[in-house]
Amino acid sequence: MPRAISGIIHKKRAKSTLKKAKGFRGSRSKLFRVAKNAVIKSLQNSYIGRKQRKRQFRNLWIARINAACRNADVTYSRFINGLKKLNIDLNRKVLANLAIEDIESFNQLVERVKKDA
Repeated sequence: MPRAISGIIHKKRAKSTLKKAKGFRGSRSKLFRVAKNAVIKSLQNSYIGRKQRKRQFRNLWIARINAACRNADVTYSRFINGLKKLNIDLNRKVLANLAIEDIESFNQLVERVKKDA
């Protein structure tokens, strides 16, 4: 039995795949067979990218907190350890935001950690 490649369902699937491949370069956006592989790969990469974005933001927050701590003569690890000992539950996103936008209150936290350490 020959493959049906001119049917409605096949055309609908090809059309939706080519729609997803819009903006790709060259034959990756024009030819169904090539576009299908490009779309599969792009969906895999977007899934991976959603996980990596979380890691990258955490790294950014840690770098910002570390820079602000070093200006106040304390290391990042001692600062985080001191916060845990004092039962101050602030996540790294909030701490990084404090370090950038409200340096006085961040420095108060650092001084409190220094005093109890």
